[in-house]
Amino acid sequence: MFAFRRLLREHKKLGRLIHNERKQTHFGFEKVSEQEKAKKVYDVFRNVASNYDLMNDAMSFGIHRVWKDIFVERLGPTNGIELLDVAGGTGDITFRVLKYLRNCRTPSLPGRVTVCDINKSMLKVGEERALKAGYLEVEWVEGNAEKLPFEDNVYSAYTIAFGIRNVTRIEEALREAYRVLKPGGRFMCLEFSLVENEVLRWFYDKYSFQMIPVMGQVISGDWKSYQYLVESIRQFPTQEDFKLMIEDAGFVNVNYENLSFGVVAIHSGFKL
Repeated sequence: MFAFRRLLREHKKLGRLIHNERKQTHFGFEKVSEQEKAKKVYDVFRNVASNYDLMNDAMSFGIHRVWKDIFVERLGPTNGIELLDVAGGTGDITFRVLKYLRNCRTPSLPGRVTVCDINKSMLKVGEERALKAGYLEVEWVEGNAEKLPFEDNVYSAYTIAFGIRNVTRIEEALREAYRVLKPGGRFMCLEFSLVENEVLRWFYDKYSFQMIPVMGQVISGDWKSYQYLVESIRQFPTQEDFKLMIEDAGFVNVNYENLSFGVVAIHSGFKL
């Protein structure tokens, strides 16, 4: 009887694995299994990690720095903030938050600052940058946004910048964000979005598809990774649709702000 039950459990486990393997999602414009997407996305960011910041400057003509500064200003970090920055491997948002606190009229200190990223290569870049800049208070954790390695109700702020569109199951990542935030905690996301003006969108699409992969090849020797990154933007929900997804995860007072005519958008919500 025991052997039969064990065999039944193994059969069910195998069935779940096969189901997950067959469940389809998108990797850019390509249809792949969810497990395959996770591996492909990991490989993309492993490949681009060393030139990630350089490529951001090239692709956006440096405007990504302005977007990130505005993002942190909208967050408005305060003394004792307990920040979880997800998919923030290179430290761009975390370092801005710490700089913001240090430059306050009354310099402030964070309570806890954690960078969580699924990709070891991105974390390595961030840790090296932190050492050079003297941001020694940052905790670096390898972890999946869909299953965060943290207890419930730990952080007062959750940020994710240009990362959530690469998550296989966005709904699960949003639920995890809600889980780890304390009551009153704030969720903030900076992500590429929909350019609503049709004329501007036409020019933006031409630039994205014809120039960015070429830049990726010239600067990083990697056409395919940047082709995927461009395609992934087009697969991401619109501002309104993403707002509804955040509300479905349990957040309230959810709103968004377009930057650069909707090239990117900041979404914000609170856990009560």
